[in-house]
Amino acid sequence: MTDSVLQSPNLKLAADSNQVLNYKRDPQNYITQLFGEQLPAIKNGFFNAHLSKGIIVQPHWHTNVTEMVYVISGEVITSVFNPFEQRLMTYHLKPGQVSIFPKGWFHWIVAETDHAHILTIFDHPTPDIVYGSDFLASIPKEVMQRAYCINEQEYARAVAPIRESVILGPPVECAPNQLNTRYPNHMGYYSQHHHQY
Repeated sequence: MTDSVLQSPNLKLAADSNQVLNYKRDPQNYITQLFGEQLPAIKNGFFNAHLSKGIIVQPHWHTNVTEMVYVISGEVITSVFNPFEQRLMTYHLKPGQVSIFPKGWFHWIVAETDHAHILTIFDHPTPDIVYGSDFLASIPKEVMQRAYCINEQEYARAVAPIRESVILGPPVECAPNQLNTRYPNHMGYYSQHHHQY
């Protein structure tokens, strides 16, 4: 089996993963990338994510790839929903440790320390991503009421602040005291249910 990319006279086998900015929340929280578009010879691809304590890579899933999270520095908590056992699997990772998000499984990552640096490595050079914010904002309130008996107006109010894809959250305009009011024990769950390595 021949690979035409490897036989190209313009073959490149090195690239700078800091050159392409994928998303920037602020100077301490941003994602760069390296995929097939930047390096045709690559058979996988990755996001290079820099995070501050409390920042979340929002809930999402991939339709076409399995993802591996590798911690370079700092600490993160990864969570993935296991659809076969109907349970959340949560891991507290330190440098050199990894966790896996199988293709199609809903997952997210929370930085436990400042200066967390992770690679999210995919088994395909271009991942499809479905963001939870887009999914939630697009579901009609009538559907949520019919499916889950959720009050239509309350649901509409709850998702009204989602005006765009929130890749690294919370949104900049969300004040810390507002976050703590909405989710008083948002990290308490993790301290009781995560696996330490």
